[in-house]
Amino acid sequence: MAMKFPLMRNNILREDLDAVIAHLKQDDPILTHGPNVRAFEAEWSQWLGVKYSVFVNSGASANLATMAALKIRHPEGGEVIVPPLTWISDVASVLQNGFTPVFVDIDPRSLAMDPAQILAKINDRTRAVFLTHVQGFDGLTDELLAGLKAKNIPLIEDVCESHGATHHGQRLGSFGWISNFSFYYAHHMSTIEGGMVCTNDAAVYEQIRMLRSHGMVREVSDAALRADFQRNNPELNPDFIFAYPAYNMRNTEIGGIMGRSQLKRLDQNVARRTHHLMRFLEQIDAKKYRTDFKLEGSSNYAFNLVLNEADDVLVERLMKTMREAGVEFRRGSAGGGNQLRQPYLKGVVPDGYHRQFPHTEHIHFYGFYIGNFPDLRDDEVDALCKILNAV
Repeated sequence: MAMKFPLMRNNILREDLDAVIAHLKQDDPILTHGPNVRAFEAEWSQWLGVKYSVFVNSGASANLATMAALKIRHPEGGEVIVPPLTWISDVASVLQNGFTPVFVDIDPRSLAMDPAQILAKINDRTRAVFLTHVQGFDGLTDELLAGLKAKNIPLIEDVCESHGATHHGQRLGSFGWISNFSFYYAHHMSTIEGGMVCTNDAAVYEQIRMLRSHGMVREVSDAALRADFQRNNPELNPDFIFAYPAYNMRNTEIGGIMGRSQLKRLDQNVARRTHHLMRFLEQIDAKKYRTDFKLEGSSNYAFNLVLNEADDVLVERLMKTMREAGVEFRRGSAGGGNQLRQPYLKGVVPDGYHRQFPHTEHIHFYGFYIGNFPDLRDDEVDALCKILNAV
């Protein structure tokens, strides 16, 4: 059954497909990773305000490559501070690279990790803070940025759900040592599947380029660095020097073409999403639902519907009403709620540990997101609010 209020609608337009078709109609089109990938990386870097971007095949791959780059610096391992409210790949990439995840509860207004708790958990084993900007909200504070700088701890930003969000007018993803984006279908813009790793660090840029493509040195853009590897490995064919035990995370020319086409309307789409969010929050019943989110600089990904109180009867009635009215929703918000309850963390964290994160626990049971997208109409937002307020 088609949902009356889906999570996403029309995120890939005819103009995007026409650009792909025009490319395919050439006599001998390049299909894998080529000039459109490089052009998209350059255009994205300019849009974001960073020096370097590397296009990969998913946001999860962006997370994995980023943690692999951190492992190059810290082969001994250590701790990475992560949120319990995020997509699994953030936590999984920490585990896959041999780091220990250290969890911090969220700030209910931004849904990102609480800055004071982050700073309190930093110790001499901390290698990075991996902060997720959840659902389009700005997860940064000046205190957090100053505290991390003072302690010399790198910030890694997961901006997979928050393209175009800002902190003091500067785009999220341009603050950290490295930042990650996703271009999955449901996100602010889509390359079908895809992701981006962004940085101002030239050494990281070259490492990510190699990590993306089997660890091959020929992927390096710096000729001097390439020459160093060749000089130090004279017995190896220069086309097949593998610096790291890496991955194949390449995207395609089709992804690059889609990204370039979609990027042209990203700012306009962020403005539409913000307009819808304000209309939604003005109308939903503040006695039942939270409306005091941190809105400055947000680029809303989805409408957040969070009960003010832990009310099991009301939450069941709300889900029944939404199902009957054709409102598509996700319970637990980003990544299905509290990651600490998931089977993959059994044995990694103590039994019952999830109870130490009350704000995330509240979102797990009494928080939802529902669809906000650029071609949503004002009358649809109004109708949605009427349905929710009648519960």
